[in-house]
Amino acid sequence: MVNHKDIQRRFRSLSAFLDERMRRLVAAAESEAIGYGGISAVARATGVSRRAITEGMKELSRQKAARGTRSEPFRIRRKGAGRKRTIDRDPTLLADLDRLVDPATRGDPESPLRWTCKSVRILAEELQHEGHAVSYQTVAELLHALDYSLQANQKRLEGSQHADRDQQFEYINRKAQRYLRQGEPVISVDTKKKELVGDFKNGGREWQVQGEPEPVRVHDFEIREPGKGKVAPYGVYDLGRNVGWVSVGVDHDTAAFAVESIRRWWRWMGRPSYPSARRLLITADSGGSNGARVRLWKWELQQLADETGLEISVCHFPPGTSKWNKIEHRLFSFISQNWRGKPLISHEVIINLIAATTTTTGLAVKSKLDTNIYPAGIRVSDQQMVELHLQRDRFHGDWNYSLLPRS
Repeated sequence: MVNHKDIQRRFRSLSAFLDERMRRLVAAAESEAIGYGGISAVARATGVSRRAITEGMKELSRQKAARGTRSEPFRIRRKGAGRKRTIDRDPTLLADLDRLVDPATRGDPESPLRWTCKSVRILAEELQHEGHAVSYQTVAELLHALDYSLQANQKRLEGSQHADRDQQFEYINRKAQRYLRQGEPVISVDTKKKELVGDFKNGGREWQVQGEPEPVRVHDFEIREPGKGKVAPYGVYDLGRNVGWVSVGVDHDTAAFAVESIRRWWRWMGRPSYPSARRLLITADSGGSNGARVRLWKWELQQLADETGLEISVCHFPPGTSKWNKIEHRLFSFISQNWRGKPLISHEVIINLIAATTTTTGLAVKSKLDTNIYPAGIRVSDQQMVELHLQRDRFHGDWNYSLLPRS
């Protein structure tokens, strides 16, 4: 007499180790052991269908007949069995998905996802609207199969380039090398990004006790109180000595502020380091407070040349090439690293963080607060421009020029 409970107990004890094929083979072996009526009894006890048990018995018979011969590779199901893949049942699915995410659709204003974030869920919904039965998990798998992946924007497009860009780079390099060989100072100047003063979030992370991050304000609204507001750090980097100077201004970032920062660098760092200097070379961007077309920049440099007796030469980088300015990656980038994750709560904190910036190559930085007022909108007349002792270089005199002392 068949004991259904014994069959059920044996099958349950093995079920954790059985895949689809082994389930039907074990059930088939039980049925053969019982004999007549075994298929029905095992089907009731195990839940395996009669059809699966019958197929299992056929497999056992084939295996017995094939003993001593070369058997086929192990397969859970025979070739071609099982549920068909979605793309096999829906041949237009891949083409429709590729059409939705193809970068070419960016230029098609009629594309359904032209103005939408293309997440896998949104893509699945759009495909469902077009009549495809597909889940967002399947969409994710198909995107990988089509060689798509999640990618961020990459900065590669620089816009139009000036025809003489490379020649200007070579001109600046040759002139700077000549000055350095002769022991004359060469500096790179620029204004760093303006910073809010106060307990605001600063990018980056800093080591803190677990679960105790430093609290900062939720909104970055300027604090209009004494000692707060915004600051404009103007940097001067000495290429020959790997040292920097940063004037932290509290007023407008004007050409007068830029030249005053260079004046302070010369007074406290440049003149002691270059006591016999007769010339000074400045490399700067073409825009901003030290732009090539800014009249006030040239006027203020003339005043500095008259005060110091230095012949001040300027070489501007072509428009759109500010990242090649040495000060960006030899000074400003390290200042940003040094104060990452630290709220710039006061002028004193900003000065100390800048002055504490160092590198393994020996970078040293000094910084001072500049509380002077620099009104915006100051105009330099044509007559004042005529009074300048300005000499333009033969190559691109708009970018390369010198201001000689008038006394």
